[in-house]
Amino acid sequence: MGREAGQANPSRKRAGVYLAATALALSLLAIVMIIGNVAAGAPPEPDENTWAHLFQLAMAAQPLLLLLFVATADWTQKTKVCILLAAQVIAVAAAFGALAWSGY
Repeated sequence: MGREAGQANPSRKRAGVYLAATALALSLLAIVMIIGNVAAGAPPEPDENTWAHLFQLAMAAQPLLLLLFVATADWTQKTKVCILLAAQVIAVAAAFGALAWSGY
């Protein structure tokens, strides 16, 4: 039996939610790393440390995760997709905002 027209694959819907959650988690991880370094009083270093590299990796993964999310999203629920996209964009902006605020 075939799927009805317009009915999304359940595993594809789950993949989109997992991708969105992963992107949000990486952005929140980046924010927590920055706030942790500020709270610990770690001064900016002339050479990048491990935290800087982890931040860069978390942010470098964002475009790919966003692209995969858009590709696997259930576009029959446009409002939900747009809310998740907006949340991802806001989380990335918050991570870069925290970075600019911290002075690192």
